[in-house]
Amino acid sequence: MFEEIDRSIANYIKLNEEELTFFHSLLRHRKVPRKTFLLQEGEVCDFEAYIIKGCIRTYYLDKEGVETILLFAVEEWWASDITSFTERKPSNVFIETLEECELLTIDYANKSRLFEKVPAFERMFRLLVQRSLSVLQQRYYSSISETAEERYLQFLEKYPLVAQRVPQHQIARYIGVSPEFLSKVRSTLFRKH
Repeated sequence: MFEEIDRSIANYIKLNEEELTFFHSLLRHRKVPRKTFLLQEGEVCDFEAYIIKGCIRTYYLDKEGVETILLFAVEEWWASDITSFTERKPSNVFIETLEECELLTIDYANKSRLFEKVPAFERMFRLLVQRSLSVLQQRYYSSISETAEERYLQFLEKYPLVAQRVPQHQIARYIGVSPEFLSKVRSTLFRKH
């Protein structure tokens, strides 16, 4: 159960057996059916979830109820609302499973215990946050400087496994266009090739 997360951690930090065992003791293994909300708007997020199996989406609804997808997360990725989790305030987002998921989660109190006992984890989580921030900054830049066609092609190139697993209308909401507009973009691309 811990092989995947241990491999992932090894990309960032080196741990001894005792430290790994302590980390494992703080994790909760969960199997979650598809279409399950892990977090809803207004709740305080009390988990960071490492995805062993499955696909998750994070999204918000604007005042008109239009959905904007912020993130898709698949195997070997982490899912959470970092603002709600770290600041202990109500979330603005929904986190929902798109497929049956197998997760390893850590709650706020246990993550604090982990940082106290194994400080190397602070480095790992800092590096994960830096990587996430970099991706978000690039996505923001893309949203204001690229066409919908360019954003769609970039999504397909960067996340080919995700693109095969989520419906086109959700990809549209991720790249910031209506599903109808994405359909036109796809038709144009099909005619070009």
